[in-house]
Amino acid sequence: MTEPTTSPSRHVAIIGGGPAGLMAAEVLSRAGVRVDLYDAMPSVGRKFLLAGVGGMNITHSEAYPAFLSRYAERAPQIAPLLRAFDAQALCQWIHDLGIETFVGSSGRVFPTDMKAAPLLRAWLKRLRESGVVIHTRHRWLGWQADGQLRIDSPDGEKQLKPDALLLALGGGSWARLGSDGAWMPLLAERGVELAPLQPSNCGFDVAGWSEVLRSKFAGAPLKNIAIGMPDSPARLGECVITASGIEGSLIYTWSALIREAINQQGVATILIDLLPGKPVDKVAAALAKPRGSRSMSKHLHSQLGLDGVKAALLRELAPAECFADPLRLAQAIKGLALNLINTRPLDEAISSAGGVRFEALDENLMLKAMPGVFCAGEMLDWEAPTGGYLLTGCFASGRAAGLGVLSWLKA
Repeated sequence: MTEPTTSPSRHVAIIGGGPAGLMAAEVLSRAGVRVDLYDAMPSVGRKFLLAGVGGMNITHSEAYPAFLSRYAERAPQIAPLLRAFDAQALCQWIHDLGIETFVGSSGRVFPTDMKAAPLLRAWLKRLRESGVVIHTRHRWLGWQADGQLRIDSPDGEKQLKPDALLLALGGGSWARLGSDGAWMPLLAERGVELAPLQPSNCGFDVAGWSEVLRSKFAGAPLKNIAIGMPDSPARLGECVITASGIEGSLIYTWSALIREAINQQGVATILIDLLPGKPVDKVAAALAKPRGSRSMSKHLHSQLGLDGVKAALLRELAPAECFADPLRLAQAIKGLALNLINTRPLDEAISSAGGVRFEALDENLMLKAMPGVFCAGEMLDWEAPTGGYLLTGCFASGRAAGLGVLSWLKA
């Protein structure tokens, strides 16, 4: 990345050591700015590292129009960030750190060793070599009356007044890793327009499973299914039954729409297709075959391969009278209605929606109410599904905010 240079005497404070804050630090330090980065945790990048435990999905290889659509109603605001630093640019940046990547069968992009730690180590080495000073166990407390920043450190409270401030404080999920949303009232006091933090990429509760389903199938995966919502086409994937409801990757792709339906109506209905590879008429024809003395469970297994958690879910949700009518039972198998009544708690969610509204920012991601204060990353009011879209958005917004700071300093 080639950035414009500015006076080395200029000083910028960055609060938050996740991908957005670290990317902003790289942009600024490469331009000759003195950068101090503060993080409340004992080390930086903690949520980034945890996200990589099951395989570091860094971005996605799908075409740009489909990629941009993942940001839903915030796509217009995310678009300029991605045009400047898209998935391909992110991969090249990773390669420049000496980390190779590969594209998985789902189109997701991973480091070749599937780990986040080597990437973060290489990145932090480069940042320190460029002069970035990282202060861990330093919590930002807001501002003093004279505008100085208040920083709580192991040595007591410190005050500083940098030439610009960049906030990359994360959202409200996984508070134990540092994203606790404690910054919300600090910005609200300054007149910054905020949207409430809500769970995103999260699980949902049902009114209550039967004891049989909960005791025997909590934790069981629902594989090779499709889930849709009324008036929305179904998507293929898998999810997991939980003791209180349902979660997993396929549910996460619907989480924003499910959450908003619950917010507006108190309940959201999803439609589960247990056999997405079979049309309803063929399912009905299979069910209509004589079963003789066999039980319905054995009939479902022999004719359709339905057993285990899928058969249990069918028993749980389909009206009893459906089992005497092959067509009605087939329709239930192809569109099993499940009512969801709550999101799981925010702290359990993979990410959060809400935060600093884009309407509160200028084109450089500077707060209109607070000139010289910039925001980036998950603390902005946007959301995206898992699959690399979250990380790409954080990297791209961190880079954009860093460039915005440079423009401000040179003005």
